[in-house]
Amino acid sequence: KSKERLAMTLRAIGDAIITIYMKGKVISLNSVAEQLTGWTRPEAEGKSLAEIFHLISDKTRQQCTIPVEKVMETGRAVDLDRGTLLVSRDGKEKMVAGSIVPIRNKKNEALGIVMACRDITEKQKVEEELQKASKLESIGILAGGIAHDFNNLLAVIIGHLSLAKMFMSSRDKLYMSLTEVEKASQRAKSLTNKLLTFARGGVPIKKITYIGALLRDSAQFALRGSRAGCSFSIPDDLWLVEIDEGQMSQVINNIIINADQAMPKGGTIQVAVENMGLAEEKIVHGLLLPKGDYVEISIKDHGIGVPKENLKKVFDPYFTTKKSGTGLGLAASYSMVKKHDGYLMVESEMGMGATFYMYLPAYSRETIAPEKAMRVEKVEEILLAGRGKILVMDDEEMIRVILGKILTQLGYEVSYAKNGTEAIDLYLKAQKSGDPFNAVIMDLIIPGGMGGDEAVKKLMRIDPGIKAIVSSGYSTDPVMANFKEYGFKGCVAKPYDLQALGKTLRQVMKSNE
Repeated sequence: KSKERLAMTLRAIGDAIITIYMKGKVISLNSVAEQLTGWTRPEAEGKSLAEIFHLISDKTRQQCTIPVEKVMETGRAVDLDRGTLLVSRDGKEKMVAGSIVPIRNKKNEALGIVMACRDITEKQKVEEELQKASKLESIGILAGGIAHDFNNLLAVIIGHLSLAKMFMSSRDKLYMSLTEVEKASQRAKSLTNKLLTFARGGVPIKKITYIGALLRDSAQFALRGSRAGCSFSIPDDLWLVEIDEGQMSQVINNIIINADQAMPKGGTIQVAVENMGLAEEKIVHGLLLPKGDYVEISIKDHGIGVPKENLKKVFDPYFTTKKSGTGLGLAASYSMVKKHDGYLMVESEMGMGATFYMYLPAYSRETIAPEKAMRVEKVEEILLAGRGKILVMDDEEMIRVILGKILTQLGYEVSYAKNGTEAIDLYLKAQKSGDPFNAVIMDLIIPGGMGGDEAVKKLMRIDPGIKAIVSSGYSTDPVMANFKEYGFKGCVAKPYDLQALGKTLRQVMKSNE
């Protein structure tokens, strides 16, 4: 009866239990131990513990010594080392944790040992995911701070570049050089947004655009210093799309880098874009696309391809087959495309490379050829100038100075405030004097002071018709994406794009009329 009760108890225990003789031979193991090791009780009896319980280190991949002798000598329990893998009879590896304790009789004589262990593979995965999530949150906070400070510096650099260009002809050689520096500065801004967008879950700040130029520039930028090159098939009559250019640039960048890494010896990445109208719901490359107009982008590499079993995991966070990979690039890309109401998928065969397909909803079937887009930009340059009284609120003096210089050059009269409290005081004084402000440009984040989102609420009580423009280096902030819901009439991201700044100001000022 005692043996039967013991057997029942061992079967009921959730841990794997193995009893061993003094000489290291196995006496018995319960059903959990049978499942874990792959050995049945009759097969294991009489065999050495090391033979049925093969342990290796997760880090070194070297075989681990089971400390049976140490337990017998000291008479104390010993835990298995952290990061221990059990290789079962069929070759499967499982992370295990457990301990070895001596068995003693009433006279305190050692009779044998008992090993109790459990499969912690899933628990380990959960802990690793939690650690990754915690790291990602920390990175997000760090990236947010970097983006804010770095974008403030870029705002000054780009602001002065824009100001310098206003004093020279567009045919001047120096003008073209400054334009290239301006482009490089904008690229620098996009670097800060790579981690920021995924870590903070940025909402797209969309604008209607011709995606051909963005696709070409982003792909070429991603391949600088690489052995690979790109071939492009980009028609001039592409339909317009409504996208966040920064986020979409990141998507293209991530896919191109992935293609480049798939071809370590170099090669050609084929990039193609075309219009696609669907009169009804249709399956395209395995995707069920609703009826509507789309711009299809395909990016094809000629690498080794993706194994069939990995195709469904390509867009999973943290999934990567690269030793130095984070598994965030394609996951972030998928997330950003979904936020644009678009679709992203991949097709691949081993030895045949991989092709990524992206479908973005077309804003309209209207097209803007590259040369026409240039003409539109020139017209906007002429229309930048304006009149009115502007209040600039920003905690950084260098931002206030350069923004003030630009606005003054454009024909506006400018006043300054360091925080929301100062802005409210100045706004009230201007109203009482009979010479009110026509618009207010407010920084969203003021460390240690009242920011734009709080200040605009108070200003709306004073003047329900206030024309406030929100400004921030945190371009992924929800306030920037949904500024109207917070009482603002427009938004401008740092570093300032002169055309966007002038256009936003004109639209806000015009709505005053």
